[in-house]
Amino acid sequence: MSYYFPFGQKLHPLVQEDKTPKKVFVLGVYASAVHARWKKDNKIICQALAVASEPRIFWDGNVQEASQLISQIKIPSELGYLEPAGKQLNGPSAKVLDENILAPLGCERKDAWLCDCLPETRLNPSQVKAIKEKYNPIIEKYSLNPVTIPTRPTNFCDKKRSEEITAELFESKAEILVLLGDIPLAQYLKKVADVPYSTLGEYVDMFGYGNKTKVNICGKEIYVLPLAHPRQIGGLGLHSEKWRKMHKNWEDEQ
Repeated sequence: MSYYFPFGQKLHPLVQEDKTPKKVFVLGVYASAVHARWKKDNKIICQALAVASEPRIFWDGNVQEASQLISQIKIPSELGYLEPAGKQLNGPSAKVLDENILAPLGCERKDAWLCDCLPETRLNPSQVKAIKEKYNPIIEKYSLNPVTIPTRPTNFCDKKRSEEITAELFESKAEILVLLGDIPLAQYLKKVADVPYSTLGEYVDMFGYGNKTKVNICGKEIYVLPLAHPRQIGGLGLHSEKWRKMHKNWEDEQ
């Protein structure tokens, strides 16, 4: 089934493109989207509207690239125009990944195989609200497409998806599996390995923050390194200072 953003862009999955052997395998939660600022007569209609899939997994939000992508989206002239949203709204997690996770591990992006429990974006409550209030009321008048992208789920990784992730993990040849936050740990690792923890908090209580341990995944031993989600590490929006400070201490130690 195909899903569509406001103004007609089709949703597509984001997966690792460079499939040469890597040092680390990074597992996040779900893919993000390209966000645009919707304006008319120099007035902002919507500060950040998800309008397209990112061009690649953990995209850095490059403004020129965002402008090019957004310029391809056609909207009726009576509705105004789209431009890239603020830097903090496109690609913020990528900067955290590069600077606060990979760099302390002595790695660059080329050394990492990137993956998400759910390889497609989903609508969070703020996007649902924006679409409901700003976009849906004008669909019929301007013959716009309905937005069909599902909302953010609670289950990001079922049995089939966990098998796909394991296949990618083995293909990557990575020796370290980095898990970003509770969801990859609880919904992926807990399914494929016999581990006595389900949350980052439980792991930290047992082994400390930023300490890797060895687990057996489908007959293969690999080091796992659960870390806080990039939102927590980078202080992006609502976040926990506890995890931000704990990660900063780990970075300093590295």
